[in-house]
Amino acid sequence: MEFNLSTFILEIINFLILIWILQRLFYKPLLAVIARRKQFIDQALADAKMLQQQAEEQHSLYENRQKLWEQEKQAAFTALHQQIDVERKAQMVQLNNDLEQERQKNKVTLQRQQQELQRQAEKQALQNGARFAGMLLKRSASPELEARLFFLLLDNLKTLPAACTLCLQLLGTKKSVPIKITSAYPLTADLRLPLEQKLGLLINSPINFQYHQDAELIAGVRMDIGAWVLNVNLQHELIGFAEIANDAE
Repeated sequence: MEFNLSTFILEIINFLILIWILQRLFYKPLLAVIARRKQFIDQALADAKMLQQQAEEQHSLYENRQKLWEQEKQAAFTALHQQIDVERKAQMVQLNNDLEQERQKNKVTLQRQQQELQRQAEKQALQNGARFAGMLLKRSASPELEARLFFLLLDNLKTLPAACTLCLQLLGTKKSVPIKITSAYPLTADLRLPLEQKLGLLINSPINFQYHQDAELIAGVRMDIGAWVLNVNLQHELIGFAEIANDAE
């Protein structure tokens, strides 16, 4: 193959024309596309970096908030535990006070029950004593015992209180003073006489003596002068004994 200079020059010219066409029609648009692509990638990288920074900032903010929340949670737990401990102590104090009050109430109730039982026992003992004394006195009652009680009545008339003596003296303003004398056994004239003389000295008016007999007196005398009653008999003493039992209620 022979070297042809004209052909070689033409080939060079064709190559240059091809390079010019390529540069004109393909290379510059390709460079523009590559530049835009590079700009897009750079922008995407910049956006991604910015997003990463924002994410890191959010993560840091989240961690800080989480730490702060943990601190707040710990502080809240500590405060809650302290409050629960204070409330528990207060509840324990209140519970102890309630238990102490309940113990005191039970103690008072028990004491009252014991006192009531003791009072009932004392009352029953007094009632039994009164019944026994009544039976004993009824069996031992006699005219002699009544005579001794009668003389005791005469002695009492000698030592009457000033108020009683004044009441008897005021009866002296009446024309006639009725005096009811009740005894368990008939009063003999020897017993009636000193009584009438004693009352006559105390009352300066005619006296209408009325004598009655009542076996319920057991032994002794009951004397009714108007609203004033003087008892020297065993029935009255037993009634007083029974009243002591009733007063114990």
